[in-house]
Amino acid sequence: MGLPTSPLGKRLLLAVFLLLLAANGGCKQGPWTLWNAYAAHFIDNQGRVIDPRIDARTTSEGQSYALFFALADDDRPRFDRLLGWTQANLANGNLGANLPGWLWGKDKDGTWKLIDPNSAADADVWIAYTLVEAGRLWKYPGYTELGRRMMAQIAKREVANLPGFGPMLLPGDTGFEHKGTWTLNPSYLPLFIFQRFATVDPAGPWRQIARGIPRLLQQSSRHGFAMDWVDYVPGDGFSPAPAHLDKAVGAPVGSYDAIRVYLWAGMLDGGGTTRSEMLSAVPGMSAYLANHDAPPEKVSDQGIPLAQDGPVGFTAAVLPYLRAFPDSSKPGARLTVRMGAQRDASTGLYGKDPAYYDQNLVLFATGYLDGRFRFGAGGELKVEWMHL
Repeated sequence: MGLPTSPLGKRLLLAVFLLLLAANGGCKQGPWTLWNAYAAHFIDNQGRVIDPRIDARTTSEGQSYALFFALADDDRPRFDRLLGWTQANLANGNLGANLPGWLWGKDKDGTWKLIDPNSAADADVWIAYTLVEAGRLWKYPGYTELGRRMMAQIAKREVANLPGFGPMLLPGDTGFEHKGTWTLNPSYLPLFIFQRFATVDPAGPWRQIARGIPRLLQQSSRHGFAMDWVDYVPGDGFSPAPAHLDKAVGAPVGSYDAIRVYLWAGMLDGGGTTRSEMLSAVPGMSAYLANHDAPPEKVSDQGIPLAQDGPVGFTAAVLPYLRAFPDSSKPGARLTVRMGAQRDASTGLYGKDPAYYDQNLVLFATGYLDGRFRFGAGGELKVEWMHL
């Protein structure tokens, strides 16, 4: 069925679009109903974020996102529980000295413990960023100091100087440099985080990393689509890579990781040229959505979208991205309607069997679109409870 083209039809469609955005994230100044539903479903009383679909495991990614949402909601008691559990169980009691291991769960011997101590840099930069901003917004220097100590560990253990390119964040502490090749993940690089780090620690590698992110994305994307993983070889540049250390995987793709690239780019501050540089590196998704009802679940390593639609989280993730493009109101409204239709009134979450990852993408997208948080020109976090 086509979209309405009459003036009245367009006004009705816009009204639906705005109403759905309000419903997805909660009323202005009111409770963040989606975050509360997420916490009730996925976070236990200790502050552990649980992925029920994958053996009730916990990842540093899940902890990092929950910390951010707790700060965005001015929920300090939950923030402290999340931080306490993360520090005690993933970082041997000290996040300032030890980057968190990425995977905690039930081991083969039946014990619950840290299963893989290797770090995940995307979680690390989100935790450090959230701590720094929590210290500023809540006026508690202890958070800021812990965040700065994490930044020092990240700079020491997860940043490499790529010959011919410059410093860049590796996806983790070990396993990403091999025989003159560096493996990177574009979705681990929200530009606003590194912009903020550059202000907090001017002597660190952050400003150079921030300058390199648009170039990395421009050089590693295929036909305007972001890839999940890319390899860098000096002299040859970037090329799509299979999922790291997954020997069973087939060809490289842009999928569950890459969808975050569009989300982070769409949430950048619109002043200056930075956001336009990022968007100009990945215009393929915008062009695709002009004629399709949902983002593809996978894009090939040649930049060709594959047939199957992505889940509801993919739909949410591209909404801030689409809003940053002129003349994208129609696909934005169409995708918003699609997303709203998948909200389960009984749980307050999205999908009949709510997936942890989908809910996180929806929380980021609707929290941003509803004005619960913004990222300033220097990457600083602006929150509704501080009147942005």
